Amino acid sequence: MKLTSWNVNGLRAALGKGLLDWIAQEDADVICLQEVKAMSEQVSVEWPSGYSVHWNSAERKGYSGTLTLSRLPVLSVERGLGSWLPDNEGRVLTVELQDQFVVNCYTPNTKRDLSRLPYRELEWDPAFRAYLKALEARKPVVFCGDLNVAHEEIDLANPKANVRNHGFTVEERSGFTRLMEAGFVDTFRDRHPGKGGHYTWWSPMAGARSRNVGWRIDYQIATPGIAASAKKTTIYTEEFFSDHA
Repeated sequence: MKLTSWNVNGLRAALGKGLLDWIAQEDADVICLQEVKAMSEQVSVEWPSGYSVHWNSAERKGYSGTLTLSRLPVLSVERGLGSWLPDNEGRVLTVELQDQFVVNCYTPNTKRDLSRLPYRELEWDPAFRAYLKALEARKPVVFCGDLNVAHEEIDLANPKANVRNHGFTVEERSGFTRLMEAGFVDTFRDRHPGKGGHYTWWSPMAGARSRNVGWRIDYQIATPGIAASAKKTTIYTEEFFSDHA
Protein backbone atom coordinates (compact mmCIF):
# COMPACT_ATOMS: atom_id res chain seq x y z
CA MET A 1 0.00 0.00 0.00
CA LYS A 2 1.25 3.46 -0.93
CA LEU A 3 -0.15 6.40 1.02
CA THR A 4 0.55 9.99 -0.01
CA SER A 5 -0.42 13.14 1.88
CA TRP A 6 -0.24 16.76 0.70
CA ASN A 7 -1.50 20.15 1.84
CA VAL A 8 -2.32 21.58 -1.59
CA ASN A 9 -3.19 25.09 -0.32
CA GLY A 10 -6.19 25.37 -2.60
CA LEU A 11 -7.46 22.45 -4.67
CA ARG A 12 -8.69 24.51 -7.59
CA ALA A 13 -5.35 26.30 -7.91
CA ALA A 14 -3.51 22.95 -7.74
CA LEU A 15 -5.77 21.47 -10.41
CA GLY A 16 -4.81 24.35 -12.65
CA LYS A 17 -1.14 23.50 -12.11
CA GLY A 18 -1.41 19.84 -13.09
CA LEU A 19 -2.65 18.05 -9.96
CA LEU A 20 -4.53 15.38 -11.93
CA ASP A 21 -1.40 14.48 -13.87
CA TRP A 22 0.51 14.29 -10.60
CA ILE A 23 -2.11 11.94 -9.09
CA ALA A 24 -1.84 9.64 -12.10
CA GLN A 25 1.95 9.64 -11.92
CA GLU A 26 2.04 9.22 -8.14
CA ASP A 27 0.22 5.89 -8.46
CA ALA A 28 -0.72 5.86 -4.77
CA ASP A 29 -3.40 3.65 -3.27
CA VAL A 30 -4.65 6.41 -0.97
CA ILE A 31 -4.09 10.15 -1.39
CA CYS A 32 -4.97 12.57 1.41
CA LEU A 33 -5.21 16.26 0.53
CA GLN A 34 -5.60 19.10 3.01
CA GLU A 35 -6.57 22.78 2.80
CA VAL A 36 -8.59 22.11 -0.32
CA LYS A 37 -10.58 25.35 0.16
CA ALA A 38 -13.47 24.07 -1.92
CA MET A 39 -16.73 22.15 -1.82
CA SER A 40 -17.42 19.22 -4.11
CA GLU A 41 -20.00 21.17 -6.11
CA GLN A 42 -17.35 23.81 -6.88
CA VAL A 43 -15.00 21.30 -8.53
CA SER A 44 -16.00 19.64 -11.79
CA VAL A 45 -13.20 17.33 -12.90
CA GLU A 46 -12.81 13.75 -14.02
CA TRP A 47 -10.70 12.15 -11.32
CA PRO A 48 -8.22 9.45 -12.39
CA SER A 49 -9.87 6.10 -13.02
CA GLY A 50 -10.18 3.68 -10.13
CA TYR A 51 -10.37 6.17 -7.25
CA SER A 52 -13.33 6.82 -5.00
CA VAL A 53 -13.41 10.45 -3.85
CA HIS A 54 -14.44 11.54 -0.36
CA TRP A 55 -14.84 15.12 0.88
CA ASN A 56 -15.08 16.92 4.19
CA SER A 57 -15.50 20.55 3.24
CA ALA A 58 -15.65 23.49 5.62
CA GLU A 59 -18.98 25.26 6.02
CA ARG A 60 -17.15 28.50 5.26
CA LYS A 61 -16.42 28.77 1.55
CA GLY A 62 -12.80 28.97 0.42
CA TYR A 63 -11.46 27.73 3.75
CA SER A 64 -9.79 24.62 5.14
CA GLY A 65 -11.26 21.25 4.08
CA THR A 66 -9.94 17.75 3.41
CA LEU A 67 -10.24 15.32 0.51
CA THR A 68 -9.28 11.64 0.32
CA LEU A 69 -8.97 9.52 -2.81
CA SER A 70 -8.77 5.75 -2.49
CA ARG A 71 -8.47 2.96 -5.02
CA LEU A 72 -8.75 0.43 -2.20
CA PRO A 73 -12.27 -0.59 -1.09
CA VAL A 74 -13.64 1.90 1.47
CA LEU A 75 -15.87 0.23 4.05
CA SER A 76 -17.03 3.42 5.76
CA VAL A 77 -16.39 7.16 5.88
CA GLU A 78 -16.55 9.48 8.89
CA ARG A 79 -16.31 13.25 8.74
CA GLY A 80 -15.08 15.09 11.82
CA LEU A 81 -14.26 13.87 15.31
CA GLY A 82 -17.55 12.20 16.11
CA SER A 83 -18.89 13.03 19.57
CA TRP A 84 -15.55 14.34 20.82
CA LEU A 85 -15.64 17.77 19.15
CA PRO A 86 -17.71 19.49 16.44
CA ASP A 87 -15.86 19.99 13.15
CA ASN A 88 -17.49 22.54 10.85
CA GLU A 89 -14.12 23.40 9.28
CA GLY A 90 -13.69 20.10 7.41
CA ARG A 91 -10.52 19.22 9.26
CA VAL A 92 -10.77 15.46 9.79
CA LEU A 93 -11.81 12.82 7.26
CA THR A 94 -11.54 9.10 8.07
CA VAL A 95 -11.85 6.22 5.63
CA GLU A 96 -12.06 2.67 6.91
CA LEU A 97 -10.17 0.15 4.79
CA GLN A 98 -10.06 -3.60 5.22
CA ASP A 99 -7.03 -3.64 7.50
CA GLN A 100 -6.78 -0.10 8.88
CA PHE A 101 -8.26 3.35 9.25
CA VAL A 102 -6.67 6.20 7.31
CA VAL A 103 -7.31 9.57 8.95
CA ASN A 104 -6.76 12.71 6.89
CA CYS A 105 -6.18 15.71 9.16
CA TYR A 106 -5.68 19.46 8.81
CA THR A 107 -5.01 20.66 12.35
CA PRO A 108 -6.11 24.21 13.24
CA ASN A 109 -3.39 26.84 13.00
CA THR A 110 -3.03 28.73 16.27
CA LYS A 111 -2.51 32.00 14.30
CA ARG A 112 0.32 34.49 14.54
CA ASP A 113 -1.23 36.18 17.59
CA LEU A 114 -1.82 32.73 19.22
CA SER A 115 -5.52 33.53 19.53
CA ARG A 116 -6.46 29.91 18.77
CA LEU A 117 -3.86 28.39 21.07
CA PRO A 118 -6.32 27.77 23.96
CA TYR A 119 -8.70 25.99 21.57
CA ARG A 120 -5.86 23.94 20.14
CA GLU A 121 -4.39 23.00 23.50
CA LEU A 122 -7.52 22.46 25.59
CA GLU A 123 -10.07 21.23 23.06
CA TRP A 124 -8.66 20.11 19.71
CA ASP A 125 -5.59 18.12 20.76
CA PRO A 126 -7.33 16.12 23.54
CA ALA A 127 -10.34 15.39 21.31
CA PHE A 128 -8.20 14.33 18.37
CA ARG A 129 -6.12 12.03 20.57
CA ALA A 130 -9.25 10.45 22.10
CA TYR A 131 -10.75 9.96 18.64
CA LEU A 132 -7.64 8.21 17.35
CA LYS A 133 -7.46 5.91 20.38
CA ALA A 134 -11.11 4.95 19.89
CA LEU A 135 -10.36 4.04 16.28
CA GLU A 136 -7.27 2.10 17.31
CA ALA A 137 -9.40 -0.03 19.63
CA ARG A 138 -11.14 -1.30 16.48
CA LYS A 139 -8.22 -1.71 14.04
CA PRO A 140 -4.79 -0.16 13.27
CA VAL A 141 -4.61 3.52 12.33
CA VAL A 142 -2.55 5.74 10.04
CA PHE A 143 -3.16 9.46 10.30
CA CYS A 144 -1.54 12.00 8.08
CA GLY A 145 -1.65 15.59 7.03
CA ASP A 146 -0.73 19.09 8.11
CA LEU A 147 -0.55 19.00 11.91
CA ASN A 148 0.66 22.61 12.07
CA VAL A 149 3.45 21.98 14.56
CA ALA A 150 7.17 21.30 14.36
CA HIS A 151 7.65 18.78 17.13
CA GLU A 152 11.35 19.11 17.92
CA GLU A 153 14.14 21.57 17.23
CA ILE A 154 15.39 19.30 14.45
CA ASP A 155 12.07 19.86 12.66
CA LEU A 156 12.67 23.48 11.69
CA ALA A 157 15.60 25.46 10.39
CA ASN A 158 15.60 28.24 13.03
CA PRO A 159 14.30 26.81 16.31
CA LYS A 160 15.79 29.44 18.63
CA ALA A 161 14.17 32.29 16.71
CA ASN A 162 10.73 30.61 16.78
CA VAL A 163 10.37 29.47 20.38
CA ARG A 164 7.14 31.36 21.04
CA ASN A 165 5.87 31.55 17.47
CA HIS A 166 2.77 29.71 16.31
CA GLY A 167 3.64 26.18 15.27
CA PHE A 168 6.48 25.91 17.78
CA THR A 169 5.00 26.86 21.14
CA VAL A 170 5.51 24.63 24.16
CA GLU A 171 1.78 23.91 24.20
CA GLU A 172 1.62 22.73 20.59
CA ARG A 173 4.76 20.65 20.88
CA SER A 174 3.50 19.09 24.11
CA GLY A 175 0.27 18.12 22.37
CA PHE A 176 2.30 16.26 19.75
CA THR A 177 4.38 14.60 22.47
CA ARG A 178 1.19 13.32 24.10
CA LEU A 179 0.22 11.70 20.80
CA MET A 180 3.54 9.86 20.79
CA GLU A 181 3.12 8.91 24.44
CA ALA A 182 -0.33 7.51 23.56
CA GLY A 183 1.47 4.92 21.45
CA PHE A 184 1.68 6.41 17.97
CA VAL A 185 4.84 6.58 15.85
CA ASP A 186 6.11 9.43 13.68
CA THR A 187 7.09 7.22 10.76
CA PHE A 188 9.49 9.64 9.06
CA ARG A 189 11.42 10.44 12.23
CA ASP A 190 11.42 6.75 13.15
CA ARG A 191 13.22 5.95 9.88
CA HIS A 192 15.37 9.10 9.82
CA PRO A 193 16.43 9.67 13.43
CA GLY A 194 18.65 12.64 14.12
CA LYS A 195 18.62 13.96 10.56
CA GLY A 196 17.86 17.64 10.15
CA GLY A 197 17.14 19.60 7.01
CA HIS A 198 14.01 17.61 6.11
CA TYR A 199 11.10 20.03 5.88
CA THR A 200 7.57 20.06 4.44
CA TRP A 201 6.65 23.76 4.50
CA TRP A 202 8.50 26.94 3.60
CA SER A 203 7.49 30.57 3.92
CA PRO A 204 6.87 32.18 0.54
CA MET A 205 9.05 35.08 1.65
CA ALA A 206 12.81 35.72 1.24
CA GLY A 207 13.47 32.68 -0.93
CA ALA A 208 12.98 30.34 2.02
CA ARG A 209 12.29 27.30 -0.13
CA SER A 210 15.31 27.71 -2.36
CA ARG A 211 17.46 28.10 0.78
CA ASN A 212 15.63 25.23 2.52
CA VAL A 213 14.70 27.39 5.50
CA GLY A 214 11.65 25.36 6.38
CA TRP A 215 9.52 23.52 8.91
CA ARG A 216 8.44 19.87 9.11
CA ILE A 217 4.79 20.23 10.02
CA ASP A 218 3.26 17.54 7.77
CA TYR A 219 3.37 13.95 8.99
CA GLN A 220 2.37 10.34 8.51
CA ILE A 221 1.87 8.80 11.94
CA ALA A 222 0.80 5.24 12.66
CA THR A 223 0.12 2.63 15.25
CA PRO A 224 3.29 0.63 16.03
CA GLY A 225 2.50 -2.40 13.87
CA ILE A 226 1.98 -0.33 10.74
CA ALA A 227 4.98 1.88 11.51
CA ALA A 228 7.22 -1.16 11.90
CA SER A 229 6.08 -2.56 8.55
CA ALA A 230 6.71 0.67 6.61
CA LYS A 231 9.10 -0.04 3.75
CA LYS A 232 9.88 3.59 2.96
CA THR A 233 8.99 7.08 4.18
CA THR A 234 9.89 9.97 1.93
CA ILE A 235 9.30 13.71 1.66
CA TYR A 236 8.91 14.71 -1.98
CA THR A 237 10.08 18.28 -2.55
CA GLU A 238 10.10 18.42 -6.35
CA GLU A 239 6.48 19.49 -6.91
CA PHE A 240 5.67 23.18 -6.55
CA PHE A 241 1.86 23.31 -6.62
CA SER A 242 1.84 24.42 -2.99
CA ASP A 243 3.97 25.94 -0.23
CA HIS A 244 3.96 22.44 1.29
CA ALA A 245 5.79 19.30 0.15
